[in-house]
Order: sequence, then structure tokens, then C-alpha cells
Amino acid sequence: FEGDDTCEYLLSSGRFLGDKVWQPHSCMMHKYKNSEAKNCLIDKHIAFIGDSRIRQLFYSFIKLINPQVKEEGNKHGNIPFEDKSASIKVDFLWYPEVNGSMRQRIKSWTEAATAKPHIIVAGAATWSIKIHNGSNEALTQYKINITSIAPLLEKLAKSSDVYWVLQDPVYEDMLSESRKMITNEKIDAYNEAAVRILNSSSRNSKAKVKVFSVSKLIARETIMKSSDGLHLPESSRETNAMILMNVYCNKILKPIDGSCCQPRPPLTLIQKLAFCFFTLSFIGYLIINLIHRNNYRKNKPCTDLENGEEKKPAVSTPAVSTLEMLLHSFCKLGLIMTYFYLCDRANLFMKENKFYTHSSFFIPIIYILVLGVFYTENTKETKVLNREQTDEWKGWMQLVILIYHISGASTFLPVYMHIRVLVAAYLFQTGYGHFSYFWIKGDFGVYRVCQVLFRLNFLVVVLCIVMDRPYQFYYFVPLVTVWFVIIYVTLAIWPQIVQKKANGNCFWHFGLLLKLISLLACIFFLSYSQGAFEKIFSFWPLSKCFELNGNVYEWWFRWKLDRYVVFHGMLFAFIYLALQKRQVLSEGKGDPLFSTRVSNVLLFISVACFLTYSVWASSCKNKTDCNELHPSVSVVQILAFVLIRNIPGYVRSVYSSFFAWFGKISLELFICQYHIWLAADTKGILVLIPGYPMLNVMVSTFIFVCVAHEISQITNDLAQIVVPKDNPTLLKRLLCMAGFFSGLLLFSAIQDQSRH
Repeated sequence: FEGDDTCEYLLSSGRFLGDKVWQPHSCMMHKYKNSEAKNCLIDKHIAFIGDSRIRQLFYSFIKLINPQVKEEGNKHGNIPFEDKSASIKVDFLWYPEVNGSMRQRIKSWTEAATAKPHIIVAGAATWSIKIHNGSNEALTQYKINITSIAPLLEKLAKSSDVYWVLQDPVYEDMLSESRKMITNEKIDAYNEAAVRILNSSSRNSKAKVKVFSVSKLIARETIMKSSDGLHLPESSRETNAMILMNVYCNKILKPIDGSCCQPRPPLTLIQKLAFCFFTLSFIGYLIINLIHRNNYRKNKPCTDLENGEEKKPAVSTPAVSTLEMLLHSFCKLGLIMTYFYLCDRANLFMKENKFYTHSSFFIPIIYILVLGVFYTENTKETKVLNREQTDEWKGWMQLVILIYHISGASTFLPVYMHIRVLVAAYLFQTGYGHFSYFWIKGDFGVYRVCQVLFRLNFLVVVLCIVMDRPYQFYYFVPLVTVWFVIIYVTLAIWPQIVQKKANGNCFWHFGLLLKLISLLACIFFLSYSQGAFEKIFSFWPLSKCFELNGNVYEWWFRWKLDRYVVFHGMLFAFIYLALQKRQVLSEGKGDPLFSTRVSNVLLFISVACFLTYSVWASSCKNKTDCNELHPSVSVVQILAFVLIRNIPGYVRSVYSSFFAWFGKISLELFICQYHIWLAADTKGILVLIPGYPMLNVMVSTFIFVCVAHEISQITNDLAQIVVPKDNPTLLKRLLCMAGFFSGLLLFSAIQDQSRH
């Protein structure tokens, strides 16, 4: 309701999350690296003019450009800084009082024929209080001087970014005797005068001098840690410098996790076409609905006045047509996509940075585990990894991953390593499930392939269009899609070996193992040949799907991180189904999977392996080193979990319907969280209800889960229409889809050209 000028909020309001993380009101602050700072400030001249506090801010600012800078030089003199590699010039000009000298310096910039500083940061007052012993005359003179300077600053603000830094409070108990006259009461009086004068001019509405008042809020929380009661501790100065960098650079570099000071991105051509499509679907559905209502009224039974009986219409009400169902699905999808856009592109709702604490992660985990155990039911079948059990597995893993994302737990390495195992477990299920289907059913038809690809990719393709994001941005869907294709190709190419054929001759089992070994060799080769991998996925049009930020490195990293686990899933399925066929396993209700002795030994080994992996993951010190080992060792904990979950008969015979419900919509939950639960493409948190974090999470979670469930239903409905079982019709639909994606590539190329 107060407008969407997040720059005003960034400069004037916020709070601390914990001790060091500053959270501006309503928006997210990006943490700039020195390379990003140089890129933003290239060929720029920045001037800091003021007293020792401004000098501190100057040093913190240039350390963002060059962290090696040391605070040395004449404290009461001018200090120059230059980065020749990026042609950045930053000057500190020593003017501790707002007086004629400062006015003359500022006036010289307004009159100079040479280029003015691009950014000017000014502020002073404590010296005036100290030198004049806090007299009222000094305050009066300060008002006169700042009144004379204000028009000059406004003139500079027409072509430069001008900031006036208000005075921070002091910690009066720590001040030396020579500074005792600098009281917070005096500082407030000087700040009030500066704000009133700088904002009084009518000219200032066009050329605004930005008042940097947020430093006062930061100082109130941290001034107690000051070394002398006057100057801020280093962490607070760094926060102020980072705020300055965000104010100026966010609109230039547009970082995803820096929503402060970023304007709403303009609608792309593809987004406009999508809006038109959903609008036409809505209009079409309304027209069909009106026609049906009109026909229903005409055919409505009417009462015969002579005998009082109803005359039944000759024509019955028609069933819902395919076109109506299609338009109805697109209408719902259009409304949902509007909500997606408003949440994460329109700057309508607030966004906040994540902040990790152990309690914010582990307490919700305990809560959902209790709920999951409470909703325990008997399974319909007691086979290993039956449908209800795999849905349950997907469900609790997805809920843990969601809590991991919203709590920002990726900063805590032990949690990160365990979450990597959960992602690997999803891919393990991909290998297990698809291999089992093709091995048992022997169905390699186009219909099956198209159904799977449609269900996996429909939502992501729509989001790529509506949210203007590349396909690879939603990395998990490309990952499972490519692995599905790899599994299909491995099993479908000659000779096609399925269970029915292998049962007649054991030779075919060796043939299948040979296929799996060949697949493993290909995976091994690509994992150690980044160049070959990147060449394969850099060919057009594959590059359009797998490039992110102009290269395929992110895709290479994601693929390599879990490169073996799908193979492990396929191998496990093959061994399990072979043992099941030979009746080695006992899968009756309540029966242990093996004999009592074997079951106990395997259960002990599984628990030991599970705990050993957790101890190793918890002792990780370096993410890069642990990621290198992860592809080879993640299967240990996955297999340990599968055996623990399935060896005891009772455990295998029950499941959590609570987790299974979420498991059925796990893919939609994973994708939807990017924009309507988290914010700024998962970098922050969506805030629908400011000031009430728990209530906000409850409301946004309820909407998020409902939307994911609805999208799952829409996807299932559209899959039946778009991917029919009839082969000639399916071929026509595939040609239409090929035309659609060709048009999408064409419009994407036009968009890219216009951006460049």
C-alpha cells in the first residue's frame, strides 16, 4: 500500500536476523563479491566527503572492490583510491564540518566542465558538536550551512547519485572526556535539521538527495560493540557499504537475490503471447459454458399444466467435451500462472532473505515426522518398494527438502550432505521404477514415452514461458528427463531384453548385464571428460535447453553430482526382480524378507552403514571434497534405508498416508516452491503477511500446497488429451508439439536478439 520503491525501504528501514545479517524492509539484499563490484563500478568516480565516520564508510566501500586495502594514511586528510584494472576512482575528502569549505568543494563540482562524480556520499555533524561544546548557536549555524548546501546537492543529484548520511547514535558511557558533549539528544537535533532542510525544497522532488538513514538503525543495535563509543564496529560498517552497493548496483547488474532497487522486469514477447493465450482460453471457456447453459435451459423439463406431469426433453444434456475440458484446464492454469507472476516478478509482495538457525530446520522436521507416524495405515501389498511405500518415501523426502530450502540450511554442511542423499534417492527411484516397468511390461511404445515426458516437463515448460527462465533453471526436471531417456534407450536398443524373454534363457540375463556395464562405462567416460560432455550439450537446439548463464557448466555439475545413482537403481531393480522370480524373498504380510538369521545380519549391517554414512557426512569440512565422494558413496545410505524399511515384515506392511499424499505431488511441490513459497527464484522467502513470520509461513504454505495439488490434476487431465493412446492421433499431436517448440525457439531467438 505504501508503493513499490524498495530503494526507500533499503535506505531507511530494516532489522537484524541474528547478529550480523541485515534484512531491509520488504526486499532482499545481495552480497556483492569484489568481481561484481568492479563490474558494476567500471569507469566510475565515487566521492566520500565528510568526517571520520564517512572515512570509515569509505574504507568499507573500497574493500568491496579490493579486500586487500589497509586503513592507513592521514586520518585528517584526503585519501585517494584507484583500481586501474576497472578504471574505478574513489576519493575520501576530509571535511569534518558542514561549513563554507564543504560548500565550496560541492560548488566546484556543479561548476566544473569536467565530469562530476557518479556517486557522492556526504555527511558530518559530530565535529560541530564537539568543537562548539554542543552549543545551540552551533546547531543554528549548521542549519544555515546545510540550507546553503542543499540546492547544490540537488543540482548534482540531476546527473549523479547523491546520498546524505545521517549521524549514528553514540554509546555515551564509552565516550572519552573530550567527546562527552556529543550526546544522542544533540545528534537527533542535527539529524532532524538535515532531514527537514534536504526534503523541504520543491525542486527536490525531481532531483532527490537520498537520505541514508538506515545507518542509525544499524548503529542502535551494534554501537555497544564500538571501541570508543563513537565509531561503528567493522561488521556494521560493512553492512552500510553493502547497502550503498545494493542501492547503486542492483538496477545495473540485476542479481536474482537482490530485489531491492530493482524495477519490475518488462514483459517479454513470449510472456505477452502467453498472456493472450490464457485470455483467449478464458473467453473460449466462457462462451462454451454460456452455450451449454442456454441449451440446458431449453431442454429443461417443463410441467404439463393439464395433468401436472413433467415432460422430459427429447435431447439429454451433453457430456463435457474434450475442448471444454481443455479450455477449463487452461483457465485454471492461467489463474495459477498469474499468481506465480505476481508473487515473483511483479514486485507486488515482499521478499526477505533466508536466515539459518538449527531450530528453524530441526523443529519443523520433528513436527512433520510426528504427523507422518500419526497417519499410519496398512499397505495394500507388501512387496519391496511397493507404490504406497515409494509415494511415502518421495513425500517425506520432499517435505524435508522444502524445510531445508526455506530455512536456508544449505549453509550447514552436515545438513547439505544429507539433503544431497535425498536428491540422489529420487534419482535412485527413477532408475528403479522405469527399469522395473520396461523389464516387466516390455512396453517400449511411443505412448508410454510421451506420457512420461509430458508429465515430467509440462509445468516446467509453462514456467519457462511465464516466468522467463531457461529450462535448465529448474535443474531437477532436466535431470530426471535425461535419465529417463537414457534408461529407455539402454533397454530399447537391440537386442530388447525383457523379463519374459530372459525367463526362457539365462543367457539373456548376461546380455542385460552387458548393456548395464556399457552404460556404466559411458557414464564413467563422460564424468571424467568435461570437454566431451559440454560439446554434446552445446549443440543447438540442445544448448537452448541445457545452457544457464551462457554455458552448460551448471548442467555438467548437476549431472556429475549424482552420476551413478540411477545406474544403482537399475541394478538394484534387476537383482531384486531376479531374486523375486526365484522366490528367494518372503514378501508375505508380517514376514521378514529373508530367514530370521539372514534378516537380522542384514538389518544390523544396514543400520551400521546408515549411521556410518551420517557420521561421515556430519564430519565433512569441505563441500567440494565431499561432493567429489558423494556420487560413489550416496548409494550406501540409500540401500541401507531400503533394507531397513523392507526387511522387517511389520515395517514393510505399513505406510504413512500423510507422507504418501505429498509424495503423489512431490514433483509439483519441488517446482512450485521456486516462485510461490520461496521468492526470487528460491534465493529468498515470499512474504504475504509482513510482521507475522509464523502466520505468513502457514498461509503461504497452504496456498502453495493447494496450487501444487491443482497443477498435478491439471497435468493429469491434459496428459489424457494431449497424449492419446491412438497412434495416428498421437502422431498428429507430436507434429503439433514440434511446431509449438519450433515457434518457441524462433520467438526466443527474436527475444535474445532484441535484448542484445
